[in-house]
Amino acid sequence: MTLQQLKYILAIDRHRNFAKAAEVLGVTQPTLSSMLSKLEEELDVRLFDRTNKSVRPTLVGEKIIRQARRVCQETERIGELVAEEREEVSGQLRMAIGPSIAPYVLPQFIRHYTEDYPDVALTIDEVNAEGMVHGLLQDEKDVAIATGGLMQDGLLEIPLYTERFWVYLSEECWRKLPVFRPENLEHEQMWIMKDVQCLRDSAFSFCKGRSKGRQIYEAGSIETLIRIVDANGGFTIIPEMQLAFLTERQRKNVRPIDGDYLSWRRVSLYVKDDYVRQHMLNSVADTFMKFMPRDMMDAHLVKFGVKL
Repeated sequence: MTLQQLKYILAIDRHRNFAKAAEVLGVTQPTLSSMLSKLEEELDVRLFDRTNKSVRPTLVGEKIIRQARRVCQETERIGELVAEEREEVSGQLRMAIGPSIAPYVLPQFIRHYTEDYPDVALTIDEVNAEGMVHGLLQDEKDVAIATGGLMQDGLLEIPLYTERFWVYLSEECWRKLPVFRPENLEHEQMWIMKDVQCLRDSAFSFCKGRSKGRQIYEAGSIETLIRIVDANGGFTIIPEMQLAFLTERQRKNVRPIDGDYLSWRRVSLYVKDDYVRQHMLNSVADTFMKFMPRDMMDAHLVKFGVKL
């Protein structure tokens, strides 16, 4: 049994399709099938049940796959320890990022990171919080960028930056308000971001004590929310980095959130608590410092960097 064979069965299990697994591994499908047959013959067990429509691990196959995953993870960790000892920033960096953060940071991050760290194979997926936690704990992702509150046993949070929230009003809405106060929005429609908890929490904090009969609508992106407000009236909550994407006319519709309300979010790096590549994490943090406003960055991170 070889490490390569273990990686092959992990790919088959992940994709549940020989053609897809072979493509990802960079081998032909007959080569992959032959390898699996030889391994099953060597172990004298059947690892997968194969039909024309599906590939599924057997009961004993599931146990062997779990062990194979541990072996491959520990082997990769040895390589990471060696790279860290040599202070190298190279190899693979698999990143996950939240959908309410990605539009504002990814374009600049990718440009700077790929220029400064050409030896790193960077892959980025936009996923929700549940997907991030799963990816980190299953060693499918190295680092996640998400709003604070993602914490779970086995994860480490490293604060990255803090971002204020703002109220975005329709022109019709703010023109009829003599003074801008949250209570004056009692009868206005509130539009909120779907599946982004920090924006939802801020919106409901901002609107606490308002009438129970108000209408609340949900949208899938901040850009959609803004367009809905422009066309239908009412208001929504937007993050500070959205301000740069507003037109000159739209910027007149923005108001700060003052008072005792949830008016900001912390964005952090998350890694598994046994992650060892400190230099890799600092490469991510240093890249953010190249394009983020310095006053938004975490002061401790700016001064000391990432320390594992």
